[in-house]
Amino acid sequence: MRTLFAPWLLQGAFFFRVRRTVRAAVGVAAAAVLAACSPAEPPPEPLRAVKLLTVGVGVLQARPEYSGEVRARVESRLGFRVAGKMVQRHVEPGQRVQPGQVLAQLDPQDYRLAAAAAQAQVSAAQTQAELAAAEFRRFSQLKEQNFISGAELERREATLKAARAALEQARAQASAQGNQAGYTRLVADVAGVVTGIDAEAGQVVGAGTPVVRIAQDGPRDVVFSVPEDSLARIKPGQPVAVQPWAEGAALQGRVREVSASADPVTRTYQVKAGIEGGGALPLGSTVHVLPALPGLDTVPVIKLPTTALRQQGQGTAVWVYEQESGTVRSQEVQIATADGNEAVVAAGLEPGMQVVSTGVHVLSPGQKVLVYKQKAAQAKSDQPLNAMKSIAFGATASAASAAR
Repeated sequence: MRTLFAPWLLQGAFFFRVRRTVRAAVGVAAAAVLAACSPAEPPPEPLRAVKLLTVGVGVLQARPEYSGEVRARVESRLGFRVAGKMVQRHVEPGQRVQPGQVLAQLDPQDYRLAAAAAQAQVSAAQTQAELAAAEFRRFSQLKEQNFISGAELERREATLKAARAALEQARAQASAQGNQAGYTRLVADVAGVVTGIDAEAGQVVGAGTPVVRIAQDGPRDVVFSVPEDSLARIKPGQPVAVQPWAEGAALQGRVREVSASADPVTRTYQVKAGIEGGGALPLGSTVHVLPALPGLDTVPVIKLPTTALRQQGQGTAVWVYEQESGTVRSQEVQIATADGNEAVVAAGLEPGMQVVSTGVHVLSPGQKVLVYKQKAAQAKSDQPLNAMKSIAFGATASAASAAR
């Protein structure tokens, strides 16, 4: 019996082992599949190095600054004193003119004819006056001989006076007509620079219509505009510093005039400040005006570089370093104004706090950070080593040259 059933038993044992091996392999494969499907463990967050600055109290360095324009203190708008058609213009914008120089010319033909007619009236009136004077002399002789009455002589005398008055009137009219003819030439009455042309040749202009604008030589003003909230700090006589936009040294000046009403378009107030030595500045050039505001430099404030600020919701925040835990926390701050490249903090910080100054966009609340320190000592220690390398390299190069 043992001999008969032994092969069957061996075959059953073999199949049992195979089934157990397959189950183990399936289990290992299932474990591998589950391990592959499970999420990988996140890598540890890197320890970032940050630069810190200690919050302190400083003073405002910046002052209100306005953009201004250099203008002549007196600018004349010259026009003809009579109406007519302009036939010539003798000057161009930017040209210097002197007193008595002809700027433009009207057609003088009509005024010359009127002057000739007035002169003819003078000749006629003079003839009448001479005739009346001769009659008066003749009647005076007749009166001495008692050939006429005194009343007749008085009538001749009155006629003589009327003729002489008519002559004076004619002469005055002739002089006026002569002036009218002379007014057809527009002449500069001051020395200066032509800043604008308002009429061209061929145009009919009326009496008094501006034709040429001249900036008179002499003092210069800087004209700038200030908003309503700053008007109370600008007073006549207040010193101002004028810095040319182009190259040049700053000039000193004083507020000369403050507008009493706001501009209807810009709603700003115009201010004129006289400058000393402003003749060197080109007319119309742009300058920066810095009014002197006493007491502004003594206001204590907290200032931060703009790199330390970040946007948080609708406000502004900074990262404050916690020395005990080595982490950073977000602190909301209020910004009052700007002082050059720095922001003036109105609330949210106290002197002595440590604030992250750079790299604020890569941090998160509660993150551990490493304080960055300048490696000045290592840089100094590398200098002798670099010098020794240079000496060794020089010696090697010299040996190679000798071998050749």
